[in-house]
Amino acid sequence: MTFADAEARRSRFSDRIDLDVPNVARMYDYYLGGAHNFAADRALADQAIAIDPDLVESARATRDFLRRVVVHALDLGIRQFLDLGSGIPSRGHVHEIAHRYHPETRISYVDHDPVAVAHSVAILRGVERTTVTPADLRDVDDVLTRATDILDLRDPLAVLATSVLHFVPDADRPGDVIARYAEAVAPGSLVALSHGTNVKPPEVTKGLEELYRATSTPITLRSPEALRRWLADAGLQVVLPGVVDVTRWRPDVQRLPELSSVHGGMGLRRRTR
Repeated sequence: MTFADAEARRSRFSDRIDLDVPNVARMYDYYLGGAHNFAADRALADQAIAIDPDLVESARATRDFLRRVVVHALDLGIRQFLDLGSGIPSRGHVHEIAHRYHPETRISYVDHDPVAVAHSVAILRGVERTTVTPADLRDVDDVLTRATDILDLRDPLAVLATSVLHFVPDADRPGDVIARYAEAVAPGSLVALSHGTNVKPPEVTKGLEELYRATSTPITLRSPEALRRWLADAGLQVVLPGVVDVTRWRPDVQRLPELSSVHGGMGLRRRTR
């Protein structure tokens, strides 16, 4: 992806928000019980829930996975986060989790969707050590140039790609995108991802993929093996317990919730000897 390509892609961003067109960021907010959604979003989200009644619990399990990922990174001494495809940073998002424990933590949110960006700017107004950048995570050089003003790429950071890579089509090679971020960050950095998978019956997988074609961001549900391959091909050391159902990744409750249809994991860029 050249700089010119990135400029062309950014030129397609629009400040106009059409409330009559379902938006995946607002649909996800609806699944989480948030208030940043509208009738069109709720209508399509309800259709998705009719296809897969576990969607709400899966979304909440994914948000809880994000919390545990952030806390684990903080425990390892990381104080900066690059959140790709961040969506709408509503309650329980990265800045709230990180600043609760370490107020000095810096968070750079990145999203290509003008809806998510507009909501993010409004929500984060006055929140210190956070930025929002309208950029496409596939344009790695562009993101690393424009979205890292408050980050120091010479120090370890956590790259987060949660609940977003299923919106990247196969043609854009999401595994290669992850590998480029892994190569760009300092040793000791973490790369975490979660992804909707095709572990449900075929009619559910196909039904959801067809439904999301009604949005501007179609979805591709992949196998957990694809996620494991992406981390391995990026040369990352997989953090235990590996790529698993998000409810089983370092759970901090005694009574585990039901399995979800979302898998996630984390990789560490090894330090040089």
